[in-house]
Amino acid sequence: MKFSKLSQLFLVSSIGLLVATLLTACQIVTIDYVFVASSAGSGTSSDGQIDTYAVDSESGALRTGAPTVSSGGVKPVSMAVTADYANLYVANQTDNTLVHFSIALNGVLTSKDTVTTSNTPVSMAVDTAGKYLYVVSGPSPALLTVYTLSSGAIGSVAFQQPLSLSTVSSSYASDVLAPTGVAVLANTSTVTGNGVFVAVYDQSAYNPGGTVTSNANPGWIFGFTTGSGGALSAVAGSPWKAGIKPSAVAADPTDRFVYVTDFASNQVIGYTIQGGSVLSFMLDGPFSTGTEPSAIVVDPRGKYIYVSNALSATVSAYAITLATGTPSAAVNTTGSSTNSTDAQPVGIAVDPALGRFVYTANLLGNSVSGFQLNPNAGTLTPTQATPYPTGEKPSALVIVPHGNHAIQTVNP
Repeated sequence: MKFSKLSQLFLVSSIGLLVATLLTACQIVTIDYVFVASSAGSGTSSDGQIDTYAVDSESGALRTGAPTVSSGGVKPVSMAVTADYANLYVANQTDNTLVHFSIALNGVLTSKDTVTTSNTPVSMAVDTAGKYLYVVSGPSPALLTVYTLSSGAIGSVAFQQPLSLSTVSSSYASDVLAPTGVAVLANTSTVTGNGVFVAVYDQSAYNPGGTVTSNANPGWIFGFTTGSGGALSAVAGSPWKAGIKPSAVAADPTDRFVYVTDFASNQVIGYTIQGGSVLSFMLDGPFSTGTEPSAIVVDPRGKYIYVSNALSATVSAYAITLATGTPSAAVNTTGSSTNSTDAQPVGIAVDPALGRFVYTANLLGNSVSGFQLNPNAGTLTPTQATPYPTGEKPSALVIVPHGNHAIQTVNP
């Protein structure tokens, strides 16, 4: 059978449209960008780097995104983003720098400004209003420093709070405290005081293989409320005991609970947040983890907790009992409480766009491990082609949603 030229043109056009439709249907859709901070080289003077990865909406697989950029300093150890996901901050430990980057809608990072801290930065967080950057540094001394933010730019020091156990006992005033993490409640929190919480351990009381000079409890969590101009005031009863060697701290999105990982005791310690940001121990805690828990995150819906365990190279998963905040029975598709990662996971994050993927930064594996999160059960399964290679010794990661996606939230 023969076709007229018009019929042939129509047939070719139809086939082309069909092929284009099929290609579009199979096109990878990016829902998030994952930023991973790592050391670029083995030399002590080598700048760190930030690698960018795009998250596939269907599988959670990572692919290379925007070009790698310098972290602006040596040995990056912590990252934080503003609530509008327009600004990224990186703390570089060796040269004591804090570097601010703008985040474009396509995930491109642009270095904006840098400040130098008075001593070694360890961890940081940004308040949800984008007004202040909270940085813990130390030891000798251990400090919580509040920097002003203006359109994302790091400004002057608004307030600096020394961390000391002198209020617990005058005999502990000279103890050497090592801060490990900081968490900030939302500015819209229903809890009076917009609490700021800092995890530390006492090196004078906990010094494996070395001399112990204090009989103080080793692990603590300090609580502060935020006042005018960024000033901090100690919360009544602060600091509270926090095991032996607290390694990370996180609050749930409803600002009702705080969770601290204890690196030395392989457990999570839970607290309920009372009025004035006072903490109270969860009665049925602490809760077992894998070996050497290093980082903790609560999913954006406030239903699940995930903990990266450095030595056992696993992720522990828990369902939160919403009435009490208790990390109840661990959840996993196999019935186990752990999920395997690459070597020594030290950072963990949940994607904010769909709340369906979990990623860990693996320090010794030089990689990121990915998991798909079942939002109905909290269970984890490995993403396609995990783990994904990174720069040398990745130490921190953060995730921002792609500009065309909303984010998962929960209302208090």
